[in-house]
This record gives sequence, structure tokens and C-alpha cells, in this order.
Amino acid sequence: MSARVAVITGGASGIGRETCLKFAREGDQVVVADINEAKGLETIDLIKSEGGDAAFVKTDVSKFEEIDALVNQTVDIYGSIDVMFNNAAIGTLGHVLSLNIEDYLRVIGVNQHGVAYGIIAAGRKMRDLNVEGVIINTSSVFAYLANFGTFPYLASKGAVRMMTQTAALELAQNGIRVVGIAPGGVDTPIIQGYKDAGMTQKLTEQQMRKELIRPEKIADAVYLLSLKEADVINGSIVMLDDGYASFK
Repeated sequence: MSARVAVITGGASGIGRETCLKFAREGDQVVVADINEAKGLETIDLIKSEGGDAAFVKTDVSKFEEIDALVNQTVDIYGSIDVMFNNAAIGTLGHVLSLNIEDYLRVIGVNQHGVAYGIIAAGRKMRDLNVEGVIINTSSVFAYLANFGTFPYLASKGAVRMMTQTAALELAQNGIRVVGIAPGGVDTPIIQGYKDAGMTQKLTEQQMRKELIRPEKIADAVYLLSLKEADVINGSIVMLDDGYASFK
């Protein structure tokens, strides 16, 4: 398979970084997007140390103009865009009645609007270039399950679920697939608050195999979903949860 061009938001750490590494190891050209420039450049260094081809674009996904610029810069650098992985996400902890409204808007801005902007900007560019690409969005098991203390995060992931389904329906005429993933408990920086609260054991018990999922395992699945061999997977939210949602 010839090299593709993959854009990955949230590429500075966690699932994003591991997915950047996965695509690069498979021979694809990778654009690492993140608001954290220092950590994003670390991802670039890791890719290049293994002989991969990557570029970094500093991006605040909560701003459409920055997502649009990201997509345009990708095409300027590599000439195309084949895969868009809308993965960047943040979280906050606290009871819904005690929620700081600024924190709520910040989470919705990154997790929900950031995915919407990625779908729109990448979808337009793929259409204009006649690229039958794939857009992959990070939702969560918490698009299906209620949980304490994470109201804006759950709201945003539920929105990602429906945006994925609707965008898949509307972009099908352009040959563009849109797929979502729903990870369970993944050992990434976003769950640090739970760890700090002494909830690590509770988190591991939620998985069928009683351990947190490694982010590289999610990256492997995202790569598989991007392939032509996964062509019939469209408009679906694929559960990458080691059974988390199957016995609650």
C-alpha cells in the first residue's frame, strides 16, 4: 500500500501519540496536531528516530480557523489528506451542580466542537480533492453509560457519537467514511484525576480483563479502521473497551 497522509489531533500524548507512531511505522506520512507544542515535537522526534515522516502543526481544536488551517497546511506539506483522526479531548471532575461553567464550555469546545470542526474541514478538503478518505472520531463508552462527576465529558462524547453517524450519512455520497471509536478505561493522562483520587483499582475492575487498556492497543484498532479492508465499517461506533460496556 502506498503512503497515505494522516492527521491526528491530540498527538502530543496518550492515544494520539501512540496512533501517530502506529501510522508512521506502517509507512504513512503523519501530521501531529496539538496545542502543546513541546510534547507535540516530542512525538515528531520519536517518529523521526524510527525513520518515519511527520510534521507538527500547533492547533487549538476548539477554534475552527485553526482546524481549517491544519487541514490546509497538511495538503500544502504532503499534497493530500487521507485520514483525519479527531482525537483531542480534555476532561474535568466535579458534581454537575458545582460545575464551573467555564470548565463546562472548555470541555465542550475541545471534545465536541473540535470533532465537528475536524469533520467539516477534513470532509470539505477530501471532497474538493476527490479523496475517498476516512474520518475517525474518538467517542467513549460514556457516550452510552452515565457516570458521576464528568457531566461535560459525557455530554461531549454523546455528541461525538451522533455527529459520527450523521456525518457518515451525509458524506457517503463523496465516498468518505466516518467512524467512531468508544474506548473504555485507557491508561492515559486524561484519567490522572481518577488516579490522584485513589480510584485506580476501581478503574481496572471495570474492564473484563481487570487491567487498564494500553493506548497503543487503541492505536492498533484505529489503524485497522482506517484501512480499505475495513471499508464496510461506516457510521458505526466501534467499542474498544475490553468489554467495559458489556456487563454494566
